Amino acid sequence: MPTIDLNADLGEGFGAYRCGDDAAMLGIVTSANVACGFHAGDPEIMAETFALARSRGVAVGAHPGYADLPGFGRRPMPVTAAEIERQVAYQVGAAQGLAALAGHRLGYVKAHGALANRAAAERDAADAVARAVRAVDPTLGLLAIARTQQVAAGEAAGLAVYAEIFADRGYDEAGRLIPRGRAGALVTDPETAAERVLAMVRAGAIVTAAGTHLPTRIDSVCVHGDSAHAIAMARAVRARLEGAGIALRGFALRTP
Repeated sequence: MPTIDLNADLGEGFGAYRCGDDAAMLGIVTSANVACGFHAGDPEIMAETFALARSRGVAVGAHPGYADLPGFGRRPMPVTAAEIERQVAYQVGAAQGLAALAGHRLGYVKAHGALANRAAAERDAADAVARAVRAVDPTLGLLAIARTQQVAAGEAAGLAVYAEIFADRGYDEAGRLIPRGRAGALVTDPETAAERVLAMVRAGAIVTAAGTHLPTRIDSVCVHGDSAHAIAMARAVRARLEGAGIALRGFALRTP
């Protein structure tokens, strides 16, 4: 039976503020990308998220981003590749520590927001992320946006690389995510998202807004945990994949 991972970005609150229904999402997904404190998250939320994921048998990864709490890590930042490397290493180390404290083990790293977009397009940024992951723990996997510089950089660094597509984001003709705020950037209807995910998984390709098929390996599907439709969308995607005979399984579940 074919298998695939279903991931979500979680732990994205801060202090008393909470973002999304992490408890519900952890009953659906097979991997959780946990914010590490720069764009969202803090030690309390991280430890809580890692512990809940462990109790649900969900794999966990670090989700490092730019140091941009007000902008939720979605604004470009004027940082060098060397700064990216140090900031990612810092966040991955923090995530490893909090995961261990919660009795779980970190399995992979996935860049967040504007940092992820830069690493998708610019090889120096992608290499910086990959170098940081390898330096902290070369056994960690890299969850990378399919058909981008992230994949090439991770493979060059000798990391296990897993390619992801997005259930709730549209793609342009180059296979890049349509920038937020532009027409077609967001997919909000759960059933539409589920159908397009199944089509992409079956085709082994990204399907662009114009219907072009761009071949790619697909190891994981992301549903953003902070959207209003997140839970319904994750359930719909999971149900559609399982209904097609595709099993859901985390690619990087590591137990203590």
